[in-house]
Amino acid sequence: MNQILYLSRADVEAVGLPMSDIIEALDRMFREKGEGRVEMPPKPGIHTRKDAFIHAMPAYIPSLESAGMKWVSGYPENQQRGLPYITGLLILNDPETGIPMTVMDATWITAKRTGAATAVAARYLARPDSSSLGIVACGVQGRSNLEALSCLFPLREVKAYDTLPEAAAAFASEMKAHLGLDVEVVKTPQEAVEGLDLVVTSGPILKDPKPVIEAGWLREGGFASPVDFDSYWQGGALKEADRLVTDDLAQMKYYRQSGYFKQTPQADADLGEIAAGKKPGRQSDRERTVCINLGLALDDMATAISIYRRAREMGIGTELTL
Repeated sequence: MNQILYLSRADVEAVGLPMSDIIEALDRMFREKGEGRVEMPPKPGIHTRKDAFIHAMPAYIPSLESAGMKWVSGYPENQQRGLPYITGLLILNDPETGIPMTVMDATWITAKRTGAATAVAARYLARPDSSSLGIVACGVQGRSNLEALSCLFPLREVKAYDTLPEAAAAFASEMKAHLGLDVEVVKTPQEAVEGLDLVVTSGPILKDPKPVIEAGWLREGGFASPVDFDSYWQGGALKEADRLVTDDLAQMKYYRQSGYFKQTPQADADLGEIAAGKKPGRQSDRERTVCINLGLALDDMATAISIYRRAREMGIGTELTL
């Protein structure tokens, strides 16, 4: 009888996969993507509430022997209910037989791989000596992105803004304890953008946002990662970018057709093309660069296969009979 390994969120976290390992797995995956050696259709989804989504995200990475799908939801109003914005499950299948090998909670994976994808983008598009960072929106992704960027850059100045001052204060305290970084809580989004080398915005993804980040705020030589699509960025601010990159051109086109990115310029390149050396990354210290990572199933599969293998080695999880 076929057995499947079930990994709860606690199990996934107990595996202890380091952020640095996730960054390197995603970097390798993006190089494979740039060479055309992966399979990933644009994610289909259903939408039961305004600005809410439930998406199916399948992908296959032959070099990692990782094939599967994430079934993930994002409900902005959950935060008012004391529930997580993002939840989901992930299934990995044996690439040789198609038989499911594992079902695992995808909440931790989604958080960590999103921060890791920002770090991969910054590796190619930010100045290597970047030392200051602004975080706009201090939720799960604010934490994940700060952790990931701290793996690659010598951060000496971190500023954080949130519409809820108490959320920013809690973020600063937690990040000090977790990463040893001093975080200055600021009162406006502008203070968390202007003059900084790296900027991450990580609020809810909205189809009809009221963006507040204006042209002129992102410094010359700065790098920005709008994890929340263009929810915080005005069209004029994004048009200032010398290089606008996304993690998947086909998926960005799909989102445009669905009504997102109304004021956002066309992307110049796919992050995979840059990672594979087919298109250049940052070319001067003065360039403003922006990478809008949409969130790829490939990110999840690159992370989940390592979690599955480590869980097997460590004896973590519950065996279920199919």
